[in-house]
Amino acid sequence: MHVLNRRPARAFRQAFLVLLGAMSACMPGGARRAEATAHVVAAGEGVVLDARGGLTVDPALAAALTDISPARLRVTDSTLVAFGTRHTMSDTVSATRGIGAARRWIFGELSRYAAECGGCLRVELDPAMLTIARHPDKPSVNVVNVLAWLPGRDTSRVIVIGGHYDSCVCNKDRFDATSNAPGADDDGSGSAAVIELARVFSRHFPHGLNATIVFAVYSGEELGLLGSTHLAERLHAQGYRILAAMTDDIVGNVVADDGTRDSTSIRVFGADPDAGVSRELLRYVWSAGETYQPSFAVLPVFRLDRINRGGDHIPFHNKGDPAVRFTERLENYKRQHLPTDTLADVDFGYVSRVARLNGATIGALAAAPPMPDSAVVRRDAASGGQKWRLTWRRVPGAASYEVLVRRTTAPQWERVVAVGADTTYLLSVQLDDAYAGVRAVGPSGFRSLAAVVPAAAFVTR
Repeated sequence: MHVLNRRPARAFRQAFLVLLGAMSACMPGGARRAEATAHVVAAGEGVVLDARGGLTVDPALAAALTDISPARLRVTDSTLVAFGTRHTMSDTVSATRGIGAARRWIFGELSRYAAECGGCLRVELDPAMLTIARHPDKPSVNVVNVLAWLPGRDTSRVIVIGGHYDSCVCNKDRFDATSNAPGADDDGSGSAAVIELARVFSRHFPHGLNATIVFAVYSGEELGLLGSTHLAERLHAQGYRILAAMTDDIVGNVVADDGTRDSTSIRVFGADPDAGVSRELLRYVWSAGETYQPSFAVLPVFRLDRINRGGDHIPFHNKGDPAVRFTERLENYKRQHLPTDTLADVDFGYVSRVARLNGATIGALAAAPPMPDSAVVRRDAASGGQKWRLTWRRVPGAASYEVLVRRTTAPQWERVVAVGADTTYLLSVQLDDAYAGVRAVGPSGFRSLAAVVPAAAFVTR
């Protein structure tokens, strides 16, 4: 049985940089071009960043992540599987079978966590009568998400972490609502991770963090991202600012069909554009993983999702929110959407590592100040256009700010400049050839996402 090398996330980052360098060097004049490109940031001000991206470990958050339990994840997923089918159109009356019984159990578990933390979680059913557009008869179905809110000091800013609890045997019949559809990996694994994160965060942070966290267990994913689309529309209609929307979908398998194993890496998908907010959230996840769980490699994938596939992060991305998807490295399509998606093929030690990566990202972002929302950049005339003036408005709760710089071809930020409490900075790097970003730093050292400049837009003349 072939086993993949157990290499940490920094190896993936180094591989990206080596590959870029090799590609440049192999082209005519490549060595000279590679040297010149590296000079864009190598001679810049500030300090060079490693794979942690300037993030630092917070002891309280690190302690909370150790509380994530593979045994509890197994119990949760096993209970979901025991409902037989969780098809969105399945039985809603039975106490033991179907999606109705599943959502009532999830609601009960989250309500129990709320009671244990003195009411710190606000648990609700989030229903919507929606048309199943993919069905030939276009029936209306009550699609019900289960949500647990951990209010922050700022209730207008929200981080959403979700997984879908509906299942199907879609590879046989997408609308078969009676046959067994265990959905242990797709997506009992992701739902279990979200439910466990709600338990851990309510236990360790009962008074919340700076931003509000929504632990969302969606319905209707298999019939067209119905539950997540409803929630995204609801949150936007109610005026919330979405800091991040993340989905755990298919996060439990570690063995490929040929016997290859990989329990030490996870794919994280973040869509174009490269200077956009979803890609920036992916970079943050990557750095959070290196900071809090360096033995578990983040494999960044610079696209919205797998080829011809979709997930519950997409409705948020389509509304302009930072959104990413977490999915196991070794997907096995021979088991997905079939009765063979069973508990035997879910590795709960692996699911716990995915949940810790989620938790590191959620905790760091929720504790940080808001991202600067007004960063602008203009060419500096006095330097003949070689320098650029960055400006931004003061961010509530920020103790200081940092300017980040990377080449346009670099997968991660390469340098950081600490600028103190100033809200303007004259950057020596030529931004025709690079990107810059501005992020806020809180009193405890938590860092926001970076506001990237120049924006991903061009003016022709």
